[in-house]
Amino acid sequence: MEYHKKSSKAEAIARKNDLIRKNLRGAIILLTPGVQSLSEKDREALFQKIREFEDFNEGNDPYGEHDFGAVNHNGVKYFFKFDYLDDSLRYFKEDGNRVLTIMRADEY
Repeated sequence: MEYHKKSSKAEAIARKNDLIRKNLRGAIILLTPGVQSLSEKDREALFQKIREFEDFNEGNDPYGEHDFGAVNHNGVKYFFKFDYLDDSLRYFKEDGNRVLTIMRADEY
């Protein structure tokens, strides 16, 4: 059962965000120092958990855009978050450049 009725606009955004998240392509991907410091093997395992994430719900996805989530890896919580920015990458722009940030929760 879906947690709320999504608008067609939110559904389109969610589809695009899911495609980017599952492929880790089509957006600027930012990794915080906590993610960068992981070994290549651990980073790839974390990325796989993010690709497979499907636990979107009212608490982490109130607008139905699949733009935020949290996963646990090796006992540490990590977040992924989409932002939509103008060409200067400084200001919000609806359906602008997508930036996917992957971070340790304690770096938020």
